[in-house]
Amino acid sequence: MATQALENPAEIDTAGLIITPLQPTIGAEVSGVDLSQPITDAQRVAIRAAVVKYKVIFFRDQPLTTEQHAAFAGQFGPLYTHPTTHHQSSNTAIHSIAARDEREYGDRFKRVLDSGDAYHTDTSWRLVPTWGAVLRDINLPEQGGDTIWVDANLAYEALSDELKQRLEGLHVTHNFLGALKAVGQEYPIVAHPVVRTHRESGQKILWVNFSQQPQILGVELSESKALLDEILRQYKRPELQVRFSWRKNSVAFWDNRATVHYAVRNYADFPRELHRILIADEPLWADL
Repeated sequence: MATQALENPAEIDTAGLIITPLQPTIGAEVSGVDLSQPITDAQRVAIRAAVVKYKVIFFRDQPLTTEQHAAFAGQFGPLYTHPTTHHQSSNTAIHSIAARDEREYGDRFKRVLDSGDAYHTDTSWRLVPTWGAVLRDINLPEQGGDTIWVDANLAYEALSDELKQRLEGLHVTHNFLGALKAVGQEYPIVAHPVVRTHRESGQKILWVNFSQQPQILGVELSESKALLDEILRQYKRPELQVRFSWRKNSVAFWDNRATVHYAVRNYADFPRELHRILIADEPLWADL
């Protein structure tokens, strides 16, 4: 499915949907649509435009089956099967995000989680990462287990002019090799620009994955660490975030190119579980 730039992403034809912004630049709740049923072309265009504008949108009271979850996501592009997915159903694109599975990433990943630094984006280890993700709840604790999304454009804009200039043209590694090798897969370690330009919105995006051993190339290790510390500090600023409290039958749909996110692990040993579907992006060689 070809992606087309929005002529004016600030103006959205809502196609009868009710869109309620949650923060000035990131996050909106969307109602007036039943995701268990096929949506109209006008609704599809409006939902995609809302994802691009607000970067992550949320739906409440949407009791979906696995098949309905996949059918909804599939209206926005080809579904991507993550190589570490354990196939819980006949649909291989369904990926369980479960607290019990975190140990599979090993001690290094656990240290990132324990430090509270695991701000990340999905499949950034690929040359062409997935563009979107649709996540729904499966098993939730009574309290806790929120997810935070960061407006990665706002994170960039809030940098000093000096730091913006320093980061321009630099690349950062996205290293997922350990997890891939654990499931018998391999992929070269990829480096993406630290500051990317979003294909549809034209915004500049501060884009680092702190769960994948980031290192900024072309500078001394000490400078790489100092720059990464500044970026992580940006991601942790509450005024750049939207925080979503899950409840039964909730769905989140986000733009993987414009955000990083963080799962709040404050539910002790509860077996929290969500199901995610990733939507593949179209490889444009000018982006590579």
